[in-house]
Amino acid sequence: MDLHILDHRLRVTSICKDGLVNFTHSLIKLMFLRNRTRCKFFSLTETPDNYTVVLDEEGFKELPSLEHLQVEGATWLPLNVVSNGNASSSSQAMGVTKIAKSVIAPLAEQHVSVFMLSTYQTDFILVREKDLPVVIHTLEQEFKIYREEEGEPVPVHSKDMQNGFHKNEKEAVKLTVHPVLSPQNQFCVMSLDPDTLPAIATTLIDVLFYSNSSVKDEAPPTQGLDCIKFFSFSLIDGYISIVMDTETQRRFPTNLLFTSSSGELWRMVRIGGQPLGFDECGIVAQISQPLAEADISAYYISTFSFDHALVPEEDIGSVIAMLQQQRLEVVS
Repeated sequence: MDLHILDHRLRVTSICKDGLVNFTHSLIKLMFLRNRTRCKFFSLTETPDNYTVVLDEEGFKELPSLEHLQVEGATWLPLNVVSNGNASSSSQAMGVTKIAKSVIAPLAEQHVSVFMLSTYQTDFILVREKDLPVVIHTLEQEFKIYREEEGEPVPVHSKDMQNGFHKNEKEAVKLTVHPVLSPQNQFCVMSLDPDTLPAIATTLIDVLFYSNSSVKDEAPPTQGLDCIKFFSFSLIDGYISIVMDTETQRRFPTNLLFTSSSGELWRMVRIGGQPLGFDECGIVAQISQPLAEADISAYYISTFSFDHALVPEEDIGSVIAMLQQQRLEVVS
């Protein structure tokens, strides 16, 4: 397999709920007016806590600098695993579980923090730009690594890195196994032809900015049976990915949004009892590795405060039991 370092330099930001009104103009421009902005990587995820916005430097310029905006200090680079053009069969685990052992676990062992963004089309592994020498040195035995420059893949080796390899100087710390909960919502992972985006613009704006959903957004859920507000929209290099629950899906035209031929439904595992932060390593690994060993497909979306894994609805019971057992073993 090949590992591509994409030609985007990204910022991870958060907009507080009561400050969203100050950013609607910028966000609508980034979502719907592609010809009016040079932004090529844009992702907006609403949770009960805030709006997480991941975007490239051109997109970041569009956001007003206001107190309602939190910005993680680092510049992040997106990595993408390419399977040499060989499509996986439908019986194989998909999403983050395919790269758990080859990418996520080795980076966790080297104390590299990752920020995951799964989409309908692919999985992006975001790493801090300063960690790139460590990332390349760690993964070059498993992958052919390329850095995209102006659309062309250029081979990269650790010996070519200007700063050279430096192992992250962090002492091994005891793994924190975070609590998980599973809200009641059923979710869909969908896509859309960008040319038909204007046809759902009114509904999309209403869902994101004027939602009158009965779901209470004021506080995070406290038990596994609650439904939560979670909606994710990504427009990356011309490809659209949308994650929404089935209740929200019913508000959209059925003939425009599309999903895989099997039309599967997904359930969510929300990771973290308190906001996770960005410096802790191994959070994605502790979820993705057990799923990979059990051959369970998963999408994974990190946000500014918490992480979220989507697993097939029929597997949610075994996944929760597996993760709870993992937590008990560490605590004991």
